Amino acid sequence: MSTPSIALADRLRTERQAVETFYRAFSDKNPDLVDEVLAPTWDDIPLAPGQGAGPDGIKPIIRSVIQAFPDVQITIHGMIQEPGKIGVRAEISGTHRGDLFGIAPTGKRVSFRLHEFHSLNGKQITTTWHMEDWFGLFIQLGQFPQQA
Repeated sequence: MSTPSIALADRLRTERQAVETFYRAFSDKNPDLVDEVLAPTWDDIPLAPGQGAGPDGIKPIIRSVIQAFPDVQITIHGMIQEPGKIGVRAEISGTHRGDLFGIAPTGKRVSFRLHEFHSLNGKQITTTWHMEDWFGLFIQLGQFPQQA
C-alpha cells in the first residue's frame, strides 16, 4: 500500500472513530466525550430548543436524554463514508424513566430512528445535520409534549 493510501485509510479510521465516540457519549453516559471529537466551533443543525452552540451546547441535551432514558443505547445500523463526510443510520432505545419534554415517565421501552450527516476535518466533527423520528417516539409514549 502506498503512503497516500495509508494516510487516507488512517484519516477514514480516525473520522469513523470520532463519530462512534460522539454516539458513545450517550450510551456511556459521559457527555464530556464530545470534547474529544467535536470541533470547538461544531455546528449542530438544527439546534434543539434552548440548545447553545458548540460542544458545550450538546452536553445538556445528552444529560436530558440520559435522565429520561437511564438505559439509553444508540445502535448504529449503517454508516456511509467518504473523506470528510459520514452518513449515519442509527436507533436510540431505552426505558422512559424520567421527564422528557414535559412528559412524565411512562416506564415504556421505546426505540426511535435517527439519520445524521457529519462533516469532519480529519480528526473532529465540524458540522452535524440530523433528523430524529420524534413523532414515532411520542406515538410509542402515547402522548405528545404540551404546546406552548
